[in-house]
Amino acid sequence: ELRSIFEKNEIHSKLEKLNSKMLDANFWQDKKNSSEIIKKKKLFEDLINSYKSSIEKLKDLKDLHALASEENNESFQKEIFQDIKDLKSLVKKNEIKCFLSNETDVLNCYVEIHAGAGGTESQDWADMLRRMYLKWSDNKNFESKLISEHKGEEAGIKSSTIKIEGSYVFGWLKSESGIHRLVRISPFDSGARRHTSFASIWVYPVIEESINIEINEKDLRVDTYRSSGAGGQHVNTTDSAVRITHLPTKIVVQCQNERSQHKNKETCMNMLRARLYDFEIKKKEKENQNTELAKSEIGWGHQIRSYILQPYRLVKDNRTNFESTSPDKILDGEIDGFLEQSLYKTK
Repeated sequence: ELRSIFEKNEIHSKLEKLNSKMLDANFWQDKKNSSEIIKKKKLFEDLINSYKSSIEKLKDLKDLHALASEENNESFQKEIFQDIKDLKSLVKKNEIKCFLSNETDVLNCYVEIHAGAGGTESQDWADMLRRMYLKWSDNKNFESKLISEHKGEEAGIKSSTIKIEGSYVFGWLKSESGIHRLVRISPFDSGARRHTSFASIWVYPVIEESINIEINEKDLRVDTYRSSGAGGQHVNTTDSAVRITHLPTKIVVQCQNERSQHKNKETCMNMLRARLYDFEIKKKEKENQNTELAKSEIGWGHQIRSYILQPYRLVKDNRTNFESTSPDKILDGEIDGFLEQSLYKTK
């Protein structure tokens, strides 16, 4: 199975391409680019060496198992079975690394969260999802930063953007884009009735400075407004928050986490470059139509995952059919099982 995964992800050919780039006469002049290539090269080399080591280890275990069976040595057999479990765990880790071998998988990412129709209930659900991804980030020892936030009137958030920095963050979270559905007894309903809420997640990579994205000033509409989040008197009296609309694509980005309007605009432009890059990549992959359809309506029939808290407790991914009967753990950021299954499904 691992051999098949290596072939599908073209691990050997990707390593050969990187080796070829390193032979370029100007390779070492761009330190940042050369550093990234060396980093990727090491990843592929480690994968291949670990793969070869696993093959040899498997052969040795087969021979030892045959010997232990012949001698009917139960103690020796138990040791071999434990070695097999350890090897299986190592192979699984290598599978995941293979699935994270695309060019953008190594990058940091932005996570946009938008509440669906339903007022306070959906806004509270959007806030719960944001907490889930922040907890996941903390569990991984990644860095997270709030870029923008629009609070709900009573509770929760109408929308929010967070930036997560860490190893292969975009590769891990890219499959989370879509509609997430919650079913629970609403804490905002005095009649304790069951409610269904929706929120959308949109994940895109933080692109490198070496990637040139051309943006024409005439294609932009820049709006400034007062920040709505916490921050003291300055936030309430200064139009420091910035919203930029890219008119041709109707992509909107906004930032309010900095006190300086200039810094917020700079962050917005970086986000816009990332969104445009992601837009073009998905367009080339012929995935943009489905993605935009999923974003167009935050409601019934479009959800990628359901979180059921009442009348039973279950979290189920509609794309992979992977399930968990521990929604509390999932909402506390323990979502690796869902992320891994999505990686397997997309390959």
